[in-house]
Amino acid sequence: MKKFLFYISILWIGCSPKSTLPAPAPSTPQPGTPVVDNSVLSPCPNWLTLQNQDDITNEYIIYRDAIKAGNFSKAFEGWKKVYEVAPAADGKRTTVFDDGIRIYTHLFNLETDTTKKKELVQKVLDLYEQSGSCYPQGANVDAQKAFQYYYSFPGFASDDDIFLLFKKALDKDSLDTDYFVLNPFTALLVQQFLDNKLTLADAQHYTRLTTDILNKGLKNCKTPKECEPWKVINDYVPARLADLEGVESFYDCAYYKNKYFKDFEAAPSDCEAINTIYGRLRWAQCPDTDEGLIAVRAARDQYCRKPVEIKETTLSKAIDALNEGKYREAIELFKNAIDETEDRSRKAELDLIISKIYYGNLRNFPESRRWALQAASNKSGWGEPYVLIGKLYASSGPLCGPGRGYDSQQVVWPAIDKWNQAKSIDPSVTSEVNRLINEYLQYMPTKEDLHMRSITEGETIRIGCWINETTKTRTIK
Repeated sequence: MKKFLFYISILWIGCSPKSTLPAPAPSTPQPGTPVVDNSVLSPCPNWLTLQNQDDITNEYIIYRDAIKAGNFSKAFEGWKKVYEVAPAADGKRTTVFDDGIRIYTHLFNLETDTTKKKELVQKVLDLYEQSGSCYPQGANVDAQKAFQYYYSFPGFASDDDIFLLFKKALDKDSLDTDYFVLNPFTALLVQQFLDNKLTLADAQHYTRLTTDILNKGLKNCKTPKECEPWKVINDYVPARLADLEGVESFYDCAYYKNKYFKDFEAAPSDCEAINTIYGRLRWAQCPDTDEGLIAVRAARDQYCRKPVEIKETTLSKAIDALNEGKYREAIELFKNAIDETEDRSRKAELDLIISKIYYGNLRNFPESRRWALQAASNKSGWGEPYVLIGKLYASSGPLCGPGRGYDSQQVVWPAIDKWNQAKSIDPSVTSEVNRLINEYLQYMPTKEDLHMRSITEGETIRIGCWINETTKTRTIK
């Protein structure tokens, strides 16, 4: 048993996920008003040549004030009068089209008849087309359509079709793609690839392009207002793309070195940092001649040597495979080690190791939870499996919603449930659990989030996504 526990202590250091979890993803930036060239008038009808220009501009002012006041019925009547004769406004702005899109989207949200809702969706799409024709130098129409389908009209276009619209937008604008595209496109990109609807080469290409667009935006923005949407996107896109680290050979050696090598440089004698970066560099198939790999291997030999030689066993092979970044091979060997023992406590510890590999290395949250639950069933009164499941849930903001706010932050509720369960059965995890709960209380939805959805605080609710658990709603205090 002592040899086994020694093995476990080495492994636990190397494969445990970091204790600091990423915050739930931020809200997706909304599309801004398209930039137009005010020196060139739109070829579409505007009010500058109308004999009743004063009447139309006055109607324009009145309906816009009605929109601001939330009186969409009044606004709609005035908007139709302006749109009929001057859809291009003064020939220098897309405002009439934008307002029509806003009004029809509002009507869509009120409508219950599916056929009528479909008609309203088409009116919005037609307005985008007209806006693009009248102001061709403005925003990418495909991007605008895709954004509306994704957020405003769920179920009225398939994810495949929405992805193709976003993809056309990126192909057209490349590094100049509008910022509001990145969050939803990234969510769809990852899912399309994981569903085998996108080739490895295409997924890698659009991953690089998305990252380059984001980096350009962060570098070139000047004012806080200009930079804020890019910062918001930066809190989501890299976290979502990190899920593809679980696909062998998706990212190259340089990616892993750029992302993780600083952890080793910050703690060059710490075995946790050494083993983690070494395994990832091996997973990335860095060549043996790579200077970074050489440095980490030397530190590993110096600081993380086994104090005694232990004969080769299935378990030792599993540990070696894990340390070499052969994560899938390691899982199979740990499964074999589980089959070789009758000790349920030992089985539980090996179950949890497999769970941690799925979490920290392969980014497969459902499988990680399955093995954590198996660990809990093999060792009663053990809180660690539930601590890990809570971390899985808390880390699912980018996976379960493309924005901060309700869709992403609701995952905190079941996370806290699992952490409370952990300390209720195992006092030894109380300190860690309390730290995690205190950290994540700030990320719960607000009272306004619940009110907007007609949800009562304390109400029983089911969280979907991959979590699929019932919990109670809570808000930031």
